[in-house]
Amino acid sequence: MFGQAQAFSGFAVDDLGKARRFYGETLGLQAEEAGQGDMRMLILTLGSGARVFVYPKETHTPATFTILNFPVDDIEAAVEELERRGVSLERYPGFDHDEKGIVRVGDGGPAAIAWFTDPAGNVLSVLQEN
Repeated sequence: MFGQAQAFSGFAVDDLGKARRFYGETLGLQAEEAGQGDMRMLILTLGSGARVFVYPKETHTPATFTILNFPVDDIEAAVEELERRGVSLERYPGFDHDEKGIVRVGDGGPAAIAWFTDPAGNVLSVLQEN
């Protein structure tokens, strides 16, 4: 039924201006504001061309799971660049992080992953495939 639909994902933030600056300036994504008044939103365009809808929600509660994953060729370089841009990595209990905050995994998963959050507290990651 929806196999050909141009579906898109969405998530909430508590401050659309902070989200626009973070996703547009810090992460370098195309981030366009749309709408007006109470119907303001942010449209992120990812490198694949996929779009993600970001909307403000006064009672926002950050996602406790990863909402966006950014595949990279060199996770160490990506982590260093994130830190240079003022982004701190998250370290979760139960994972063996290296000194940079990167988790190395095997058995069919990504070779390495590192998590960080947006200004609203939503979880994002950079990951390097095998």
